[in-house]
Amino acid sequence: MPHLSKGLIQVYTGAGKGKTTTAIGQAIRAAGQGLRVCIFQFLKSEPTGEQKILDQLEGIKIVQSDYRCLHPKNEIQIKRLKDASRRLLDKACNSMEEYDIIILDEINVALHLSLLETQDVLKLFNNKPGNLELILTGRDCPKEILEVADLVTEMKRIKHYYDKGIEAREGIEY
Repeated sequence: MPHLSKGLIQVYTGAGKGKTTTAIGQAIRAAGQGLRVCIFQFLKSEPTGEQKILDQLEGIKIVQSDYRCLHPKNEIQIKRLKDASRRLLDKACNSMEEYDIIILDEINVALHLSLLETQDVLKLFNNKPGNLELILTGRDCPKEILEVADLVTEMKRIKHYYDKGIEAREGIEY
């Protein structure tokens, strides 16, 4: 089974569309070459279009958060989100030896919302095996992570149909 000789840290961030889509494309490419991929999805806990199809492919596993609340309105919801995000990050940390690529989907949003601490993600970077590729997605990536990453791509929003009141569409945004 192939393995990466050198694992890097990639970040896809910014206000534009396509961060998760880019990471999913990378996962498919890697699995096609026999690499083992795990996608940890923060702030997502229902079947998404990508999960439905990727579950059918060999070499890619998706692990979602066990709690989702996009707009927490009270301390209990915030605590549940923090706890769920922490559990998911812990699972990712404990899985680093099992995979060639780990994708931390929407982790930047979890960091921006203070559901996780940036220092804990930096600690994950320091403890990762040398041949593990890490891919982080989500808008508002902390500066400290951008500085450490080997590749940073910012998706820039120039125009978006959300501005016309068009909501997220099944099969396109999820």
